[in-house]
Amino acid sequence: MAKQLKLTAQTRSTVGRSAVKKIKAQGLVPAVVYGGHDAPISLSLNAREFSRMMAHATSEHFLVDLEINDGGATSSRLALIQEVQHDALSRDVLHVDFHAVKADEMLHSQIPVEPFGEPDGVKNFGGILEINMHSIEVECLPKDLPEIIRIDVSGLGIGASIHIKHIQLPAGVTARGDGELTVVRVAAPKVEVEPVATTEAAQPEVLKEKKDDAAAAKPGAAGAKPAADAKPADKKK
Repeated sequence: MAKQLKLTAQTRSTVGRSAVKKIKAQGLVPAVVYGGHDAPISLSLNAREFSRMMAHATSEHFLVDLEINDGGATSSRLALIQEVQHDALSRDVLHVDFHAVKADEMLHSQIPVEPFGEPDGVKNFGGILEINMHSIEVECLPKDLPEIIRIDVSGLGIGASIHIKHIQLPAGVTARGDGELTVVRVAAPKVEVEPVATTEAAQPEVLKEKKDDAAAAKPGAAGAKPAADAKPADKKK
């Protein structure tokens, strides 16, 4: 079962880029809680408190007991962290979306998958463990929401795999999606093909120049014949 962590928040009435900049300057993070039968509520969170909580979590999707301060009045709301937006460079938290849930209503959530054990195909035959799915979607009541799904892969041989339908989930938890999807598998080791050395060295091709026909026809050239219409010179009288 996932831990329900407590997190304090306060309502905010201002929205927009300028308001977000002011919030961040105060060390706060803008957030919104959706869902339920109430309208969305804009919130602000303590940036350090939220970062510490995330540092000890196994994923970004877990239940939070929100203590919301609204002008001095405090209310509690159970919510699931739906999305956390990070800065692309600094990885600072930019915005958080919560989804309000009720204790007696089913919820859907992505739960991380963690394989454990050394597969037989990897240990004894040099295979490669491939993780095709790092999380699976489940359906359950908030009280049954698992924090992580651990899969024993020690018995997998070469070519063996574990599909969603094979995973033993905790009581009250049902996997969603196609049960035939492969979560993990052991692939055969990759064999590198070495180039085959040839026994005979390649011989360079020798090109012979052809004699120029015009050069062969020049007078004095070896084998050249005199012209047929040449007349002998007149003798002097």
